[in-house]
Amino acid sequence: MEDENAKLIESLLERVTDYGKTTYELVKLKALDKTTDVVSSFIPHSFVLVLIAIFILFASMGLALWLGEIIGKTFYGFLVVAAFYGIMGMIIHFFLHKWIKKLVSNYIIKHVLK
Repeated sequence: MEDENAKLIESLLERVTDYGKTTYELVKLKALDKTTDVVSSFIPHSFVLVLIAIFILFASMGLALWLGEIIGKTFYGFLVVAAFYGIMGMIIHFFLHKWIKKLVSNYIIKHVLK
């Protein structure tokens, strides 16, 4: 009788161990899947953002040179464009910071829980 109980307990322990290992592997694979999904969606978005930043850079330089030509001194055009970006930065920082943070957080959470 004791021999049967020992075999039963040994079998149960083997099954629990196998279950634990399987659960651990499943968690690892799920984490890898979510990480891959977030990174793979981040790369195309970052590429588009880089292209938009380059476009804005050249458009700003062109606008600054054009304004400088109109005003009479080239550096005045750059000062006007810099002032515009400074004002926009302050508006974003003081009024839109929480909204942008919430938007980005929701986007990441949506992709992780997908």
